Amino acid sequence: MVVLHLQSVNGLFQSTKEGPLLAQRRSARARRCLCLQTQAPPSRTQVPLVFKFQISFLFGGAGGSYSYSALKRLDQVWSTICSAQTVVEEPKKNFTLNRPFYNHRPVKLIEVVKNRFTSLGGVMFEGCSVSGVSIYEDAAVLQLNEEKILSSRLIIDAMGNFSPIVKQIRSGRKPDGVCVVVGSCARGFTNNSTSDVIYSSSLARKVGSSEAQLFWEAFPAGSGPTDRTTYMFTYLAPQPQSPKIEELLEEYWKLMPEYQEVSLDDLEIQRVLYGIFLHIVTGKFPLPAAFNRVLQFGDASGIQSPVSFGGFGSLTRHLNRLSNGIYEAMSDNLLDSYNLSLLNPYMPNLSSSWLFQRAMSAKKESNVPPDFINELLYTNFQSMQRLGDPVLRPFLQDVVQFGPLAKTLGLVMLTKPQIIPSIFKQVGIPVLLDWSGHFSMLGYYTFLSTFADPVVRSFLSTLPTQAKYEWKRRLEAWKYGAGLDYKS
Repeated sequence: MVVLHLQSVNGLFQSTKEGPLLAQRRSARARRCLCLQTQAPPSRTQVPLVFKFQISFLFGGAGGSYSYSALKRLDQVWSTICSAQTVVEEPKKNFTLNRPFYNHRPVKLIEVVKNRFTSLGGVMFEGCSVSGVSIYEDAAVLQLNEEKILSSRLIIDAMGNFSPIVKQIRSGRKPDGVCVVVGSCARGFTNNSTSDVIYSSSLARKVGSSEAQLFWEAFPAGSGPTDRTTYMFTYLAPQPQSPKIEELLEEYWKLMPEYQEVSLDDLEIQRVLYGIFLHIVTGKFPLPAAFNRVLQFGDASGIQSPVSFGGFGSLTRHLNRLSNGIYEAMSDNLLDSYNLSLLNPYMPNLSSSWLFQRAMSAKKESNVPPDFINELLYTNFQSMQRLGDPVLRPFLQDVVQFGPLAKTLGLVMLTKPQIIPSIFKQVGIPVLLDWSGHFSMLGYYTFLSTFADPVVRSFLSTLPTQAKYEWKRRLEAWKYGAGLDYKS
């Protein structure tokens, strides 16, 4: 028997000193602290959020109900990450990629999923917090508030990047890269029929005390005909001098009107959005299960692309695979950490994407031209467009495949060989060597999924339960790890 204790500050703890009865009856005591802060003069971000948008802003953003105080708290978390130790020129070139707009309503989607879940007998505990998890040979027990407990055969950790369980598994390891996003949803856009996947119209610029290459995304919102969501985002390696989220939001207010050709005075802000998305590449990626009966899911597992805003797209892409795999693990009682780890296998196409984030992160010490990132993106996407939809469309959906990637890199080297030295300076030799290994594995997984998969499947039904489960997970790893699950 293993007893694990979960607290909001320090994550998942392991102990063998408590027995089952004591572990189930014992309630966690919340840590309380009193923080005193001196009040700084209101910033440009604080003033409009607290006064001009006092009511509508409280609707919050994609991650919950946000306020200026919430932004400051997130900035404190971001500053802690950046300081932790490891266990305006005229643009030379505009870069933009457009896409057709698809109107998705998250609230409606969640409602549909909720109704289906409850119709199948599921029970939802809304507003209920978990203070601890106790793992036994035959069950996992969650300690809830008000000294209640909930027994389960398997716990799905879907608490995202900041899951306290993941925090412990990572042992406080500093992220290798971070995507910082700020933005808003506003009403009053008269030109609201197009969208941008990624747009950049400026060189790397100084934000706060650091260099940052700023990118944009924009699309119509489903809440009204003139409602539009605009994001500004950047990729960073966490350092003490990295720009704060508030500084990026200030930059957003200055640059967004020019990007969208509007005036802030003509817009009615519906909500303000901001967030940080962590990417840890060192070690296993995605994150294998570290405990029996506990499986990381979605962003908590690290299955999202290093260049995306979280993993909703990745989650939906892997949902069928994970659903079937979890069902088989539950049916055959294969809930130990080894078998659960097979559901989050190594995927070379995901690891290969890490190079793209490094290439898109502005670094003053790399000594590359200030227009290097825009030039690189322009060259890459120009090459993919020349190669056609079979190459471009999978990449736009965060699916990296060996053939399309090899063709793109080959065309870039033929059409723009002078950019190669700057790539070496920007990402560094160690990163390129590491990426070369993942790229080779991407080709190997493509070969295995194409030629070995049909052979293995022919005798899969004859294998015993454990071996069949392992081989099915292995075949899925080959297929999804090579990006061959993509459907146009």
